[in-house]
Amino acid sequence: MTSPDDASPAVPPSDKPRPGDTYVQSFARGLSVIRSFSAKAPQQTLSEVAQRTGLTRAGARRILLTLEGLGYVESQGRQFRLTPKILDLGFAYLSSLPLWNLAEPVMEALVEQVKESSSAAVLEGADIVYVLRVPTHKIMSINLGIGSRLPAYCTSMGRTLLAGLAPDELDQRIASMALTARTPHTETDPQRLKGLIAQVRRQGWSLVSQELEEGLVSMSAPIRDRSGRSIAALNISGQVNRTPPAHMLEVFLPKLLEAADTISRLLQMKT
Repeated sequence: MTSPDDASPAVPPSDKPRPGDTYVQSFARGLSVIRSFSAKAPQQTLSEVAQRTGLTRAGARRILLTLEGLGYVESQGRQFRLTPKILDLGFAYLSSLPLWNLAEPVMEALVEQVKESSSAAVLEGADIVYVLRVPTHKIMSINLGIGSRLPAYCTSMGRTLLAGLAPDELDQRIASMALTARTPHTETDPQRLKGLIAQVRRQGWSLVSQELEEGLVSMSAPIRDRSGRSIAALNISGQVNRTPPAHMLEVFLPKLLEAADTISRLLQMKT
């Protein structure tokens, strides 16, 4: 099974240098160096960083030494690795929005009720990015945490968030996705996928069974801002042999919808 780090390249194509006075190429290269570190590559040599980012050795060295001077990278011999200070960048995002502080206690109560894991994610490009997670049992071979990325097309939270897009934007997103079969159950036909997303839009929730990983079933609902726009998705995930789709629909769906509505109301009161 691939890890979240295998799902996306170290430097996404959209982040390659682009012309224009507003594009700071050196800053973009610094971010690509940070993103080159992952669970698969927690420590790297200068040559490995240069190879993964497409930079010259000299360019990678300047950026690594700058990050080391700022405290975001440390070195031991020829190996470089990120320091815990790098978390400041992610926590700046989390702390800048009231949603996450409001959502966590609601999610904890939901997990206590259903005895299954719950997560919240946002849509970024072709992926969902995990921003909150309250786990119970380990149900996936992938280790998920804040910042983990998974493909949107075969996840319940991804389909919930895709359902909130305008038709033109949805078409563009799906056209940019590599719709590969993660399991024998994964939907990879663009038109059928659009039909499933349209159904999610009508019913207000999504259920995906064994499309991301064999044995995994997940259900999600949108978290909406004051204008009704879906800004995040909330899910419950479990093992299909323990919580089959029919059980999730009958027992978990009302609790999930209530939790998502509660978070949405709290958010709208704060903004």
